Amino acid sequence: MFNLLLIELAFIIIYMTVWYFIARALSRFDVADIAWGGGFIITALTAGVISESLNPRAYLVMALVSTWGVRLSLHVYLRNRKKPEDTRYRAWRQEWGKHANMRAFLQVFLLQGLLLLVIALPASSVVMAGGKPFMVLDAIGVFLWITGFLFEAAGDWQLLHFKQNHSNKGKIISTGLWRYSRHPNYFGEVTLWWGIYLIALAGGAGWATVIGPLTITFLILRVSGIPMLEKKYEGNPEFEEYRKRTSAFFPLPPKQQQ
Repeated sequence: MFNLLLIELAFIIIYMTVWYFIARALSRFDVADIAWGGGFIITALTAGVISESLNPRAYLVMALVSTWGVRLSLHVYLRNRKKPEDTRYRAWRQEWGKHANMRAFLQVFLLQGLLLLVIALPASSVVMAGGKPFMVLDAIGVFLWITGFLFEAAGDWQLLHFKQNHSNKGKIISTGLWRYSRHPNYFGEVTLWWGIYLIALAGGAGWATVIGPLTITFLILRVSGIPMLEKKYEGNPEFEEYRKRTSAFFPLPPKQQQ
């Protein structure tokens, strides 16, 4: 397993370095968001190539990870095309000044590469694990993955179409899945990775791989997901009302206003 991680690390460093030079050529660091989904596909397929004998569970996990990665990267590309660089990256570019390029390489591209290796650990581990018969835990994992994937895909689609309507400019989406969660797409992403973990657990990947779903959960809930996104809406009266009545993460019925 250690050798696999070293090989995956080498591939991810090369992969992210290529994307860094693409970012330099396009003068926009937000292409790292497109690279994110593809990086998981690289790790899963690398494990598949190295594995001495692939089993049905390994093929299942590689298919699930690849499906998610392709959809996410395509969505981010379609969302960002013909738009200026994401405000988060523009703010970092200004903050970092003359060191922007080096810090982007280290703190955006390479750091994301390391994080995705950790998050993908259950998938990599189960692809390398020996074959075991499918069990109930696999079914629960697949159910969680499907639930998470649908939440993320539907949430992204609803938000994209909301923003494409010019009459909604400056407004906060509160319809569809966004009526029940302020971040249904984030809920979906976290959920599907817990599903992958359960499948990996059933396949003998080991309890320690729980660091994968724990990492993505922590990042989204406490670091670069919800906190960073909601910070830019602080002081917005419409958002403050929306926040009072809508769950931040888990989909729940809206609270009744007093």
